[in-house]
Amino acid sequence: MPVSSVESTIDAGFAARHAELARGYGGGGDPQDPALVQAMQMVLHIPKDVPPERNALLAAAAAAVVALCLDERVGAGGDWEDRYLTWKRSRIRKVARRARGAQWLAAQEVDGVTVEFGGAQARALVPGPVGNIDPRIRRLQIGGTELPSGEPGLIVPEYPGLWVDPELGMSVGKAAAQVGHASMLLAGALPVREARDWAASGFRCGVAEADPERWVRLQRRVSAGSAVAVRDAGFTEVAPGSMTVIAVPGGR
Repeated sequence: MPVSSVESTIDAGFAARHAELARGYGGGGDPQDPALVQAMQMVLHIPKDVPPERNALLAAAAAAVVALCLDERVGAGGDWEDRYLTWKRSRIRKVARRARGAQWLAAQEVDGVTVEFGGAQARALVPGPVGNIDPRIRRLQIGGTELPSGEPGLIVPEYPGLWVDPELGMSVGKAAAQVGHASMLLAGALPVREARDWAASGFRCGVAEADPERWVRLQRRVSAGSAVAVRDAGFTEVAPGSMTVIAVPGGR
């Protein structure tokens, strides 16, 4: 089927949201008032008794972020459009917080998108200024919990894979923000038809740590244009310009 015929079957609203994502993000500097700095709050569900496996939680976080960015409510005339675009077009940040029990249930009442993968749950919230965070979210702790990586092999060839550089020693919260950046970049880089297919899967993806040999191969793919990389701004934990996550499309 010709590309034009395929693309004509894609919902115009989804195509417009994808086009916005494909334009990239950032570009604007921080406002003079620190309280107006824009950030996406991410809530990671980490029960005390049975905590999730680290990479499954990161996969849920990555999927939640891209699901929000392509949600119809961030599109033209949507309830979240202004808040989303204000964040996306500024110097964006993501802040991961942990929750359990009643805290997690309360987070579901704040505008956002929740994704569950492999028993792990994460919620990406509609961005806004850091000086006006919902009290139910502001009280949640940032960091402080580490999780076991579990068994490798969460990368399924049919779905996008997000490879993390373990040499950087990122915390769960930092890594969650980085895979969220990666899922946004990858979705924007995909042709709209492939992005729509990914959306139909619930933005299923895999997260794993790359050994040094694989990391070198992945970097070559970035140079060749068949993968995308996140380079951190260096606000926390890692040096500016560090390549933290490399994302590859599914089926390749």
